[in-house]
Amino acid sequence: MFIGKKRLGEMPANEITDHEVYLNRRQFLNGSATVATASLLPLSMAHAETSPEPTFLDLKQSSFSTDDKLTSYDSVTTYNNFYEFGTDKASPAILATKFPDKSKPWRVTIEGEGDKPGEYDYDDLIRPFTLEERIYRFRCVEGWSMVIPWVGFPLADLIKRAQPNSRAKYVEFTTLYDPEQMPGQSRKVLDWPYVEGLRIDEAMNPLTLLSVGLYGQELLGQNGAPIRLVVPWKYGFKSIKSIVNIRFVEEMPNSAWMKAGPREYGFYSNVNPDVDHPRWSQSRERRLGEFLKRKTELYNGYEEQVAHLYTGMDLTKNF
Repeated sequence: MFIGKKRLGEMPANEITDHEVYLNRRQFLNGSATVATASLLPLSMAHAETSPEPTFLDLKQSSFSTDDKLTSYDSVTTYNNFYEFGTDKASPAILATKFPDKSKPWRVTIEGEGDKPGEYDYDDLIRPFTLEERIYRFRCVEGWSMVIPWVGFPLADLIKRAQPNSRAKYVEFTTLYDPEQMPGQSRKVLDWPYVEGLRIDEAMNPLTLLSVGLYGQELLGQNGAPIRLVVPWKYGFKSIKSIVNIRFVEEMPNSAWMKAGPREYGFYSNVNPDVDHPRWSQSRERRLGEFLKRKTELYNGYEEQVAHLYTGMDLTKNF
């Protein structure tokens, strides 16, 4: 089952171009999206059938949300890095229109150094975290930058449910491997399937999100449907898409881009304007929709929330 689409209101014209936001509030509450606590859910939303529906911006937003102007929905859904569907920015939106195949149940396996391993259907995986609509309006940087209103829940909530043991130092994530659905995997661009990882304390940070939607809709294939990671203080390739496996491990995972270019892509991949990529400067970024570049901020502007994770570390070596 995927998130239904019931009209919830239009974004203001200055926020989004030519797009109506849809959201089935009932399905969100009963098993198809996000988090928080039942006490925070307005009674009018939980019980009243005839009360006026809120606009998208009236939905509960995370306290971590930025006030930066949102990137247009068209840009967010047509300019993508998702090598499983092609190495250029346009191919994912063209080739992922029918992904994932809804005739095939989506399952996520949780395993490794934890007390509650298992294989979960998508709905069962997210059902405990569906008490309230929750919007996380995060900046994301990937050579260019966007501001996206993600719908999701903190990864920490799932980790607590899985109960990793004391040997779990890292969390490893794996993307679906299915060349029939993901034609880019038929090319040896990367060592498939795509693998990423976080240190356990990074994974437990409240900014680290498992997203099931954006702009009040279910994720599209090109954006990592049906469930993906969002780590807003790191470069975008750390935010692995279309997750099928979450594994708690003792050793640092060897991620896909670390294998492909260890001199260029480190494990931490924190947004750091003082650490250049070997082939280009990362001191400035271009936000989609803007002509001029802007200064890149350390940790993508989330220094207050995450700097403590790296106390004493040399961030030029641990890039």
